Amino acid sequence: MIAMLKKQEHLVELCNRLSAIDGRERLEEALQSTLQGLDLKWAMTRGGWHRLGGVVDGNYAPVSPNLTKWVDETAGGDLDELFFNYRDSGYFVTQLAGKSHYFTAPTGERPDQFVQIEIEELQEVIERPLIDRDWYPDNLEEFLDPLDYPRLEPEPVTPPFYRFRRIMEIDKLLEDQAESERNLGDLRRFFNDWGESSASEGDDFCRQWVLLLRDYQDAYGELRIHARPMTALHGGLPDLPDGERLTGASLANAIHGYDRLVGYPFAWFFHMLSSKSSNYAVAEAVLRDQMGAYDYLPARDLKVLRRWEERPYSV
Repeated sequence: MIAMLKKQEHLVELCNRLSAIDGRERLEEALQSTLQGLDLKWAMTRGGWHRLGGVVDGNYAPVSPNLTKWVDETAGGDLDELFFNYRDSGYFVTQLAGKSHYFTAPTGERPDQFVQIEIEELQEVIERPLIDRDWYPDNLEEFLDPLDYPRLEPEPVTPPFYRFRRIMEIDKLLEDQAESERNLGDLRRFFNDWGESSASEGDDFCRQWVLLLRDYQDAYGELRIHARPMTALHGGLPDLPDGERLTGASLANAIHGYDRLVGYPFAWFFHMLSSKSSNYAVAEAVLRDQMGAYDYLPARDLKVLRRWEERPYSV
């Protein structure tokens, strides 16, 4: 625990020191230098998300870095007072446009034995005018983060910067969380199936996948982490083979072709498990083929697939 906390301190300092303008490659080099002894590599970058920002004046000079806190301090959360006092201010609301950079390093032979580091790249940009005379929100929540509102061009207010998010030993995460939690129970099974299948013959799991981690509180107020695997495949993910239409040799060629595109054996099975619109039809079609005259799955993969047939799951 002490060693991990020390690593976190170093990573916070590194993110505060580095310029995001220098690019992801420079960040990767700095992380490798800071965490020597780990075979740390960039896995993927996930963008397209944002957080609430603050308030700037008409010249984009900072008024407050935190919109919620500023509204509470200046108007006590009273929208009528806020709109009356600042209707001619020319102020703008900003948001933090974000990217998450994921870096991973194997720490053992098992697929769940790896370290994952998440570094955020943020940039404060203009989102909207603070006051729009043609729009009045129904409540404070709608004012702070409106769903339907004409946004401005996201003009930068600050240069991009890094912020350390977390470092996580995934096997320790699975050990520490309650066995009864369904999400992590399914994830443990996902890792176990990977280790027992031909997928484990390829590159390390953490070179093919990252875990999207989300903090939440359970019904007892305890802090928990929800984890969902996301492929680190760069570029578009191919569609899963059509189990409703293909059988026999055509289906065999389709799933093997899918695996070649993704880069490791039995990939179609794990992408099926992690798909939001899980196409179980492909697994069911493969199972029907194995009951007949076709035998195109390695024995270890068929064993995993049979186990899934007895008790289906997804992650």
